[in-house]
Amino acid sequence: MAGNNNRNDLLVPGADNAMNRMKEEIASEFGVQTGADTTARENGSVGGEMVKRMIKIAESSMSDTNK
Repeated sequence: MAGNNNRNDLLVPGADNAMNRMKEEIASEFGVQTGADTTARENGSVGGEMVKRMIKIAESSMSDTNK
């Protein structure tokens, strides 16, 4: 839908599979079962770690392109 301003929309087609794999991997590492029955703190810890890892990937990518 044009003009949809949903912050959760992914900008890269097909990225949803990679994002879901990352979420499940981190949840498994943290021993968390994500979902509606999980506390906001537990779900948030997974989301926060996803952001940290994505920033690290972006920084690494930017560093590699500047060499």
